[in-house]
Amino acid sequence: MEFVGKKYKMVSSENFDEFMKTLGVGLITRKAANAVTPTVELRKDGDNFVLVTSSTFKTTEVKFVPGQEFDEERADGAKVKSVCTFEGNKLKQVQKGNDGLEVTYVREFGPEEMKAVMTAKDVTCTRVYKVQ
Repeated sequence: MEFVGKKYKMVSSENFDEFMKTLGVGLITRKAANAVTPTVELRKDGDNFVLVTSSTFKTTEVKFVPGQEFDEERADGAKVKSVCTFEGNKLKQVQKGNDGLEVTYVREFGPEEMKAVMTAKDVTCTRVYKVQ
């Protein structure tokens, strides 16, 4: 896993506002989230992984053991159950909310960039990050 420990800075984002609307994120939070260019880093700590997303607006840490369900608070504040799994250089995360909404994140790590595809209902958002 040569991508562990690398920092990736967002360089492009498509359909993020629509994605956040699908999650029920309010206008003010969407405006703030659309104005920042986050950095993503995946760290390993023993059997655990930590996915850190940081920006001037907010920093979130998702700690997980691959294949084990855990409680998470989504960036919009919703409480969800998540499971993260690795498929080669892809990190797949599935979140299930109490409202029945299922959100899927597929982060594909490459030597120079990371591509994140996020799907909720029929809305897909794609964000591309470059190694810093």
